[in-house]
Amino acid sequence: MPRVVSVFLPNWPIDRFTRDQRAAPPSPEAPLILADREGSRRIVFAASEAARGRGVRIGMAVTQAQALVPGLAIRNADPRADAAGLERLALWAQRRYAPIVAADPPDGLVIDATGAAHLHGGETAMLRDVIARLAGAGVTARAAMADGWGAAHALARYGAERMVVAPESGSRDLVSALPVAALRLPGTMVADLNHLGFTRIGDLADQPRAPLALRFGPQLHRRLDQALGRLAEVIEAARPPDLIEVRQSFAEPIGAAETIARSIDRLVGDLCALLDAKGLGARRLDLVLHRVDAQAQAIRVGTAAPVRNATRLSRLLRDRIGSIDPGFGIEIMTLSAAWVEPCGPRQMTSLLAAAPEIDITDLIDTISNRIGADRLYRLAPVASDVPERCLSRIAPTAPPVGAGWPDHWPRPARLLPNPEAIETLALLPDHPPVSFTWRGIRRRVRRADGPERVFGEWWKRDAEMIAVRDYFRIEDDAGERFWVFRAGDGEHAATGSQQWFLHGIFG
Repeated sequence: MPRVVSVFLPNWPIDRFTRDQRAAPPSPEAPLILADREGSRRIVFAASEAARGRGVRIGMAVTQAQALVPGLAIRNADPRADAAGLERLALWAQRRYAPIVAADPPDGLVIDATGAAHLHGGETAMLRDVIARLAGAGVTARAAMADGWGAAHALARYGAERMVVAPESGSRDLVSALPVAALRLPGTMVADLNHLGFTRIGDLADQPRAPLALRFGPQLHRRLDQALGRLAEVIEAARPPDLIEVRQSFAEPIGAAETIARSIDRLVGDLCALLDAKGLGARRLDLVLHRVDAQAQAIRVGTAAPVRNATRLSRLLRDRIGSIDPGFGIEIMTLSAAWVEPCGPRQMTSLLAAAPEIDITDLIDTISNRIGADRLYRLAPVASDVPERCLSRIAPTAPPVGAGWPDHWPRPARLLPNPEAIETLALLPDHPPVSFTWRGIRRRVRRADGPERVFGEWWKRDAEMIAVRDYFRIEDDAGERFWVFRAGDGEHAATGSQQWFLHGIFG
């Protein structure tokens, strides 16, 4: 089932203008409009939220807007810069989320998320990430995911929520309740349909087609079928000018796994030859398969280091053949190196040279492309005495960070994600627990060592100015060893709650 994301940028011209004025950005509270010409009139092309809140509307004459809002800031609109910025935004989304991303002028993006959402934590998590990252860049966004471009486009712009995830095969019911304007029809056609009593998309779905087609032409039912998932739409993915890409067309559509595998081998060989000529290696490959029914499927694989070994890259792509649904056949295959880095020539090994280091990047690539690159990592030390802050996740092949863990006290092999409260019997202020209860099991302490006092990091939060923890290594009657701490110094309430927690388990 195809899954498509539509991203709606309701304030795109204003957001783009504001981002371009980095040296002296306008105040968000100051009313601002972008003006353009319509014949001999100057009209409001875009308006900031502050201006809209005072009654300014798109299409209004600039003189009328000035009369409504004294001190209104007026700048010239630049639709070409808006379109160019939208294309750059599409390329950013393509690098981050999925191989097939396109600009949806004048104020949106469309992403073919089929088979890609799980790499970002699921459909809902993917949409949240899109909206959050755009908001962090100063761009207001709404987003929707549905079974087709038409449905996602309608839900993103006319849905009740800022983020909508339509269930698979369930887009029709959601779209039917939306106004006819959500069908991407000309404004005059929408007005005529409303005049005839068609206010909702569902009002049109079951009407006889011939009378409506005679009056409004084929565009009405084409848009209706696209919104209801009856007709597929081709998404022409954005392409950077320096993209390294190879393409193969087939005289007869192909569908067998063996034929697809052979075609992948040929494409990878041609791509590696281009990479070798430029001294580059691939960090990410995008394979797009265009089917005869106008649907496209994409496979994305990544590597931990720049690679131009055809055998290795082919294996990564061939491992994903099982996820391909050829439908009635594939007529075109394109393979592009979406992310490249310099890759020098490989030195030949000599019998007199020292043994080369073991290269595990091939194994890393195989695992990360199966479970997701974000789920494969290694831990690196961070300069912090607070245990839960002394670790960070980095890429498996990242260089050493040049720091180490504290070695003056032993640390447990397993650190709990969050300290868990325990019930204890202990003599304050400096003695370890005599017994404790954790997860419903009471344990008697046989041996203990400590305390190790850890102070709060006052430069991060005021609440940690005088906060302390006293850590103890304890062993119960069964020989199991734990790492527990008391929040506070055991005497002064301001230093902590004086409650006990279990934070780690020794191997």
